[in-house]
Amino acid sequence: MPAAVVPDHFILPDLVSDCHYPLRVNAHCFKVARASERWLLDAANHNARKRRAFMGLKAGELTAACYPDADASHLQVCVDFMNYLFNLDDWLDEFDVGGTHGMHRCCIDAMHDPLNYQTEYRAGKMTKSFFGRFIQTGGPGCAKRFIHTMDLFFKAVAVQAADRAKGHIPDLESYVTVRRDTSGCKPCFALIEYAARIDLPDHVAEHPIIRSMEEATNDLVTWSNDLFSYNVEQSRSDTHNMIPVIMHQSGLDLQQAVDFVGGLCKSSIQRFETDRKNLPSWGKKIDRDVAIYVEGLQNWIVGSLHWSFDSERYFGKIGQEIKKHRVIKLLPKANQ
Repeated sequence: MPAAVVPDHFILPDLVSDCHYPLRVNAHCFKVARASERWLLDAANHNARKRRAFMGLKAGELTAACYPDADASHLQVCVDFMNYLFNLDDWLDEFDVGGTHGMHRCCIDAMHDPLNYQTEYRAGKMTKSFFGRFIQTGGPGCAKRFIHTMDLFFKAVAVQAADRAKGHIPDLESYVTVRRDTSGCKPCFALIEYAARIDLPDHVAEHPIIRSMEEATNDLVTWSNDLFSYNVEQSRSDTHNMIPVIMHQSGLDLQQAVDFVGGLCKSSIQRFETDRKNLPSWGKKIDRDVAIYVEGLQNWIVGSLHWSFDSERYFGKIGQEIKKHRVIKLLPKANQ
């Protein structure tokens, strides 16, 4: 029997064509994005290589598309958080379980008391900086949801770190549960309320249809990110991605797994629209706030898709070309 042919490329699903939502960008984007980059670089103390990688991230442009109506001061907090979150993600990739728990405690403690909490850790100082500004105008429900979802993020990253240390590839159900929190989407959804200066009552924020719409948005952002980040991740043998999970569990080849994940992305948008049609009414004011929140989720869907090709994080400087032809040539393994 001839040996199986190892693929040298795969073709991305056409996710952009599946998404018909309008892309809008905050008018304060350029000024705020550049100010936030300076904030992060001053705080993180990166070496030259990491500075170059960070400058290609363009998290400010992502944030400006996800919160297009925020005023400059609220957008600044959102962009600072986004830069902080990506930076945390990169730092935590290098941590073992113990290091992850330590950063977890530091950052969450700083959120509970950003004015008085004292720390020498860079991540803690950055947390104090953006969250101290957040609580000046963020409502109590919004702040509670933000801290709770960041707590879930750190707990899930610890599970990811444990799997990485063991070389363990989880089953699909386990992976989905953890990945919905390691994505970092949930605190970003709390920022929709903050940016719009609304504070949904708990009984509304926790309504099953609202939760389902958040999950559909999270799934689209997360599974599409798994598609976009797969090439870089496979080159360094990182298996915290739905594609290797599917290949390992179901015996699919690479393109079949990519197409499977693309189908989940498309169904997530369909699920979001079905839920939108079934939203109940809570009265005029709450319905207005819910409409703002739902539009914020929609902005996350379309904004994240387009940004993924603008950023250099996944496709280097050829993202716009890949957006057109969708052919991804596989990178060699880092140890080869």
